[in-house]
Amino acid sequence: MRAWLLLLLTGGLTGVLAGCQVTPTTLPVAEPAPSAECRWSAGPGDSLDRVVTALEAEGFLVRHTDVPLGLVSAERARTTIYHDNGVDRLPHFGGFVLGGSGGHVSSGVMIGLGTGFGVGVDEATRVERVSVMLDQGQLQVARDIRMIDWRGDLRESRSASDAGFCRDLRHAIEAVPTGEAP
Repeated sequence: MRAWLLLLLTGGLTGVLAGCQVTPTTLPVAEPAPSAECRWSAGPGDSLDRVVTALEAEGFLVRHTDVPLGLVSAERARTTIYHDNGVDRLPHFGGFVLGGSGGHVSSGVMIGLGTGFGVGVDEATRVERVSVMLDQGQLQVARDIRMIDWRGDLRESRSASDAGFCRDLRHAIEAVPTGEAP
C-alpha cells in the first residue's frame, strides 16, 4: 500500500518541477563583439560572386550560398597542435603504494621517475567558419573558430570577427576583378 503512495508522490513532484522552466529575457550575444572593420559599405562591383572567389582564394570551402538573402557561408579546417589537452606531462617523482599478498596489507613510499605521453595526443583540428552577408549596400562578416581535439571533443569555441581578419578579407574581395568572378 505504501508503494502506490510513493509512486503518487514522485509523479506529483515531477509534474510540479516540469512547470519551473523560464524562457530567457535576452538573446545570446557574441563575445567578443565583432569589430567595426567587419562591416563596410559595398563598392560598385561588389557581389556574392566576388565574395565567393575571394573566400576560395583564401583557402575556404564554400558550404552554402543563399542569393535572395545575400549570404555566403564558408569554412576551412586544418590540423594544429592543441597544448591544453588535459594530459599531464610533468614528471612524477615518487608516490604512495598500498598493496599486499597472502591476506596481509602493507603500505610504503615509492621513489621513481615517470611521465605520461602518447603519440598524436596533441593534435587538434581548428575549424574556422565565416559568413558574409551583402545586404542593402553593406557587407558584414562574422567568423568563429572551434578547436576539436583528437578525440572529437570540442575544446574551444569563440567568436573571432577581429579587425585584422576582416581587413584582410575586405582587401581580398576588392582585389578580385569584377569580370573574373564566375
